[in-house]
Amino acid sequence: MTGKTIITGGAGFIGSHLAARLKAQGHSLILVDNLSTGSRANVADLLDDRCQLIHADACEAVADPKLWDGVRQVYHLAAAVGVQRVIDDPAAMVHNNVEQTSAVLEAARRADASVLIASSSEVYGKCPVLPLREDMELVYGPTTASRWAYGLTKAIDEHLAIDMHRRHGLRVVIVRLFNTIGPRQVGHYGMVVPRFVERAVAGETIDVYGDGTQTRAFCDVRDITRAMMELMAKDECFGRVFNLGSDQRVTINELADRIIQLAGGTAGKRLVSYEQAFGPDFEDPAHRLPDTTRISEAIGFQPQIGLDQTLTELIELRRELLAGIGATAGGGD
Repeated sequence: MTGKTIITGGAGFIGSHLAARLKAQGHSLILVDNLSTGSRANVADLLDDRCQLIHADACEAVADPKLWDGVRQVYHLAAAVGVQRVIDDPAAMVHNNVEQTSAVLEAARRADASVLIASSSEVYGKCPVLPLREDMELVYGPTTASRWAYGLTKAIDEHLAIDMHRRHGLRVVIVRLFNTIGPRQVGHYGMVVPRFVERAVAGETIDVYGDGTQTRAFCDVRDITRAMMELMAKDECFGRVFNLGSDQRVTINELADRIIQLAGGTAGKRLVSYEQAFGPDFEDPAHRLPDTTRISEAIGFQPQIGLDQTLTELIELRRELLAGIGATAGGGD
């Protein structure tokens, strides 16, 4: 494989899985991550003369022309993540997401590198029509509800990328991610599956926000990263937007019940209002479901890993982690 690949957010949840897949296929990698939500431990076993980690913000790193020597493609995954972080500091999130994407696109244009932009299902806002199709109108709540700020920034990112493609011929593909799950995802920032798994394995009560009837479609990170690479390999995908996720939805109540059952059935479940969890004026879309026709036609994408398989693996990984912590805490000769 000739040329290098940059992954911004390369030590994060999705980035670290993508890095492992790319390296296994012969790519030389430059991982850029400020480690605010990513971790060096996620990629420690990848680091060598073909994979380096640069601890820096994406804006700072991509401004260095030397970074781009021999770079042929970029996966731009760096972004503020999680509902809780958006609520805590929406202004910082807006600046972070838009400025980083703008910097990456401009630097990639100068280097003549292909780019994948990781967008989000949050772009759809609270569009009530399902399944959500890439050419649908976007529906947002008021600006006084900070919940919508993230989706707006991602929509701006998409506009920037499409404009760069149309005006400068930049080879860029955009993916709207829907509820990606898998190993190394953390629950600190509101991610529902790791939060539920941690509680269920501990036998503690799971907090389900709202009335639990809201629906989401979850897709394993291994399916997601496979699709990203396949999209970047096809010239006809450049300049286009693709939903990327599963078309099998589940209520959050059902998700909690499945995790409790798979973890042994000892945990409880309770409903917690959005106001209790996130404060007043919080809004959440009742349903999210992607129309995956476009990506299926483009690369034949169908998820290969079912929800129960991913959940079972996450429960086992959590148990192994706790057993390791317990063994360390226990000491011994």
